[in-house]
Formats: sequence, C-alpha cells, structure tokens
Amino acid sequence: MNKRFMGVLATVLFAGAASAAEVPASFDAKNCKADYPKASLMNEEQGTVSMSFLVSASGDVKDSKLDKSSGFKNLDKAAIKSLSACKFKPGSKDGAPAETWAKVDYAWKLD
Repeated sequence: MNKRFMGVLATVLFAGAASAAEVPASFDAKNCKADYPKASLMNEEQGTVSMSFLVSASGDVKDSKLDKSSGFKNLDKAAIKSLSACKFKPGSKDGAPAETWAKVDYAWKLD
C-alpha cells in the first residue's frame, strides 16, 4: 500500500485567555511535527486532535490533555506525545513570561 502523508496542520487557539493581560503560549508547527503512525497509515485513518498544553515560562510542556479525539487512539497518542516534546514560545501575564495553557488542533490528512 503506497500512501503518502499530505501534511499536518497545527494551529494555536487563543480563545479563553484568563484576562486581557494574559497571552497564551504559542506553537510553531514548522519546527515540530508528529510522525504519522504506521498502523494509522495502513488503515487510512485521518482526523483532527484537539489538545491543551500547560507551557512553563521557559517554553517547556509541563502537562497535556486531550480535549477532543480525532476518533483514532493512535493519532491522538502520536500528536500528544510529539507535541509534548516540542518547545513552545512561552505565554505571558502582565508582560512577563508565565506559565499558561495553549490549545492546539493537529490535523492528520492523507492525499
């Protein structure tokens, strides 16, 4: 079976900041990507995983949670595992780097 990975789209959603003085952490999808799970490729699984990451003031992920499943465990696990290892741009509170949550939607697509 010859499947080619079309691409992954990741976006950071800024809705839900605690106050106007809080800026959530941000994610650079160009510098951090997840590998398509082999079983998911074979089964032609596609979908979007919605996750939240608690990002430290230094940009490291301290915690993660699944907000909405893609419908496939392998895709969900691969996205959380890979993105948890990424470096984020820290968020801020009142202009100073701070621990904040970032919401990320990660889309798995095949062509």
